[in-house]
Amino acid sequence: MDIPKRTTLKKLAVIGLTAGVVTHVPYVFARKKISLRVLGTHVTLQEAIRKQAMLDLGINIEFSPAGSAAVLQKASMDPSSFDLYEQWSNSINVLWRAGTIQAIEKKRLTYFNEINSLTKTGKLTPEAKLGAGDAPYKLLNVQENGTLSANESDHISFLPYVHNVDSFGYNTAMIKPGIAYETESWGWLLDDAHRGKVGIVNAPTIGLFDLALATQSKGLITFKDIGAITRSELDRLFSILIDYKRQGHFAGYWNSVPESIEFMKSQRVHIESMFSPAVASLNSQNINVRFAAPKEGYRGWHGVMCLSSQVNNNQKDAAYDYMNWWLSGWAGAFIARQGYYISNPQRSKAMLSPSEWDYWYLGKPTSVNLLNTQKQVAVKAGEQRNGGSYLKRLSNVAVWNSVMPTYDYSLQKWYELISR
Repeated sequence: MDIPKRTTLKKLAVIGLTAGVVTHVPYVFARKKISLRVLGTHVTLQEAIRKQAMLDLGINIEFSPAGSAAVLQKASMDPSSFDLYEQWSNSINVLWRAGTIQAIEKKRLTYFNEINSLTKTGKLTPEAKLGAGDAPYKLLNVQENGTLSANESDHISFLPYVHNVDSFGYNTAMIKPGIAYETESWGWLLDDAHRGKVGIVNAPTIGLFDLALATQSKGLITFKDIGAITRSELDRLFSILIDYKRQGHFAGYWNSVPESIEFMKSQRVHIESMFSPAVASLNSQNINVRFAAPKEGYRGWHGVMCLSSQVNNNQKDAAYDYMNWWLSGWAGAFIARQGYYISNPQRSKAMLSPSEWDYWYLGKPTSVNLLNTQKQVAVKAGEQRNGGSYLKRLSNVAVWNSVMPTYDYSLQKWYELISR
């Protein structure tokens, strides 16, 4: 084991990482029934997805969902504990350097040519922002020398699939609705008017960027590269944030989507870092929370499905079947009802009602109530998704969830902030 790998594993061991009408034709295989172990987070490792995949593929699938810190640490330390790993693109560098994932053969991916340009070139439209930090296209292709880059090759480090943009949510009963891309701003998280009612996601690769975008928007600091914040910039940033904390500005730091829902539901906060399913859940409970479209741009994330470096031949065949199943239509339609996107959306279009497609992907008002994955009304007739269409939203990424070169130092500063 080389020194960089040993150093990475040692650090991980000590600190961890945070962080309508449906029709379907079964995706059938005659292969002997085996078990496939999938390690990941609750975002994609949902029981409905597992059951449908098992039904379609004819294999047994074991999901092991946990928090992002726990699953990344486990995957980095023990590649024998999983066959497939599902998380975010900011985990790729860690896993690749640790040697716990292997290259994926593009020729074995049935729908690779259908995957859109977001992860291939970084843009869905010519005028789109690339976004700072760990933009997934930079990490996709495996080169002959073992490095990862945007240069096209026959092997990739991850399957591009589910993705979205995140921002913050705010209770419109307490805060007057703003205008998407015009008045809604990350700076709202630091407005004095919201003091004591602000919540932040407790993750250095996520919450840190929410607060960095907020401080920069307020004119309190300017970063040379917000995707690679320097030590001196981190010192200045956290000096500002600790001063806000001393003034009682932050109401808490949430660790899970259910906790973020409870923060808002109990009115512990009026504004907070949020993920799309939390906003949908609160709206289905008649708590009017708006998911902001900040004028500075979103924080983007992209799901990655990775192949264990120690997967055996039978499991490897099943793993490729599962990866192909994810892009075969049903799963993409399922996650669309949570506000998430899939890398080859046209294949899922037939499994969404016209109203669902128009609302979630085209950003049009819906003429009917739309249900979430629990069959609850999440979107009421007449509503329009804030931020607009898929193309509009993914063309406005300010920064991607990232593991920066100063990650270790940012961890120290982050825990200083939340523990004071």
